[in-house]
Amino acid sequence: MDFKNKVVVVTGGASGIGLACCREFAERHADVAVVDLDEKAGRRAAKELRQGGGRVERFCFDVSKRVQVEAGVAKITKKLGGIDILINNAGIQRYASATTCTEEEWDLVLNVNLKSAFLMSKYVIPVMIKRGGGAIVNTGSAQSVAAQSNSVHYVVSKHGILGLTRCLALDYCRQNIRANCVLPGAIDTPMLRWSVSLGPDPEGALAACDRLHMRGKMGKPEEVARVMVFLASDLASFITGAAVAVDGGALVPVGGMGFQEGGLPAKKQ
Repeated sequence: MDFKNKVVVVTGGASGIGLACCREFAERHADVAVVDLDEKAGRRAAKELRQGGGRVERFCFDVSKRVQVEAGVAKITKKLGGIDILINNAGIQRYASATTCTEEEWDLVLNVNLKSAFLMSKYVIPVMIKRGGGAIVNTGSAQSVAAQSNSVHYVVSKHGILGLTRCLALDYCRQNIRANCVLPGAIDTPMLRWSVSLGPDPEGALAACDRLHMRGKMGKPEEVARVMVFLASDLASFITGAAVAVDGGALVPVGGMGFQEGGLPAKKQ
């Protein structure tokens, strides 16, 4: 896969899966726009990526705010000459149920996780059309098709990402724009590390994340990023509107893992 002369925009590009995507695209000769609200992290990411010889530009704006997105996309287009690929990856995690979630918390999570992908798509798609088409890859979650307790706003946002993906694929297929969604399982990112730090036993929580997956180990950011890069490439030219699980098999078992090493049923006690 070679992305020479292609411009890639990655939101949430300064850490986790977003940074892994930026690395993969830069190694494959793309021009990369790292979009992140954390200015310090964005500067650090851009410096690292430039050392590999790629053309990398950093952009700091709030992807959940329409005015900032419209201006930010215009700046990216002017600086890099256009946009061919959009990776909607920006996201946060919070915990609450329908009765404990405040309106402010609901709005925050839905705005960052879902509204941002809508706004970025809204302003990037016209630029793609001028280039003759493009590809959009959205970061969903295993929780785009399932649910975790005490995570109502996060789960709803990730269900929404999958719906948005399918609408984009359907509405813009005639303009040669593909849209797909990846559904990661537990991935060892700064956001996951922050999440487990909230509990009384972070190490135990990390071990539990490992056990969620059939191979007994959670995923790495680059394992998700490689799938996203493939979906953005011409090798995936006949894939659109898809939800691709990159979850180590976490969505396969029904009613819990129910197996031990080697795939044997767990013994009854």
